[in-house]
Amino acid sequence: MPTHQPIAGVWLPLITPFKDGRLDEMSLTRLVRHYAAEPVDGMIIAATTGEGLTLDEAETERLVAIASASRDRALPMYLGVCGADTRKVTAALARTASWPIDGYLITCPYYVRPPQEGLYRHFATLAGATDKPIIVYNIPYRTGVNLANATLLRLAELPNIVGVKDCCADQAQSFDLLRTRPTGFSVLTGEDALFYAALTQGADGGILAAAHVETERFAEVGRMMRAGDWRGALERWRTLVDLARLLFAEPNPAPIKHWLWRAGLIDSPELRPPMTAVSPALAARLDREIAARGDTPAMALSA
Repeated sequence: MPTHQPIAGVWLPLITPFKDGRLDEMSLTRLVRHYAAEPVDGMIIAATTGEGLTLDEAETERLVAIASASRDRALPMYLGVCGADTRKVTAALARTASWPIDGYLITCPYYVRPPQEGLYRHFATLAGATDKPIIVYNIPYRTGVNLANATLLRLAELPNIVGVKDCCADQAQSFDLLRTRPTGFSVLTGEDALFYAALTQGADGGILAAAHVETERFAEVGRMMRAGDWRGALERWRTLVDLARLLFAEPNPAPIKHWLWRAGLIDSPELRPPMTAVSPALAARLDREIAARGDTPAMALSA
């Protein structure tokens, strides 16, 4: 049986700030300090929202070092890892074993579309290669392969496969997983606009890029649900659902980076190719929403 504490609440997949083509270390420090003071339950770095596929090994190591040193509380920090070759991902776990991280978020192998037995062996091999906990990331519309519940439940028997970031885009599959998962195995939604719905069905929380904005309100939704105040949580959620949709109106993390730049938390909204900045039309929508919510640089930098 797993000995870890169940993973729950709002986890933030942190963006990676860039400036002039390089890691923006000052903005990164500012970001981590800001969100460590917010009611997030954990942080994931160098994942999809963090543009992890564009980082080289040295940049990733530097990112981890700065983020870890910038925490002023015992905030769990997981590293995003992905790959389509089991050997290479195993090597990545060995290379990062001594880094100051608490666990991994590992995506299903992309593009190669392995069978379910291949998926099981992939994650079983990775689980055997590290003592750190692993959250499996199932997002078939990015990877091209869906991790079936039967396979995931087999993986949940391994002591350090501790949970799943669920983006399967099949509500029946998600609900069945919540009904059949073993005690202590965490299910966190990665579909920001479905956060409230996932909580009503029994999800433990969410890994939510949109929680870069209105972090306290996202956390309040979770707290109210845990306290049994579904009506209060729904009222809070009604103020957030359109925001979650807006922040994904164009490919993530461009809208979030634009918002954080306008709010003064990062010095540039720069992304790495092939990602591009938000369109002028979306920039105008975001700016109007920023002004309406009062998310000014002075407010952000005083947090």
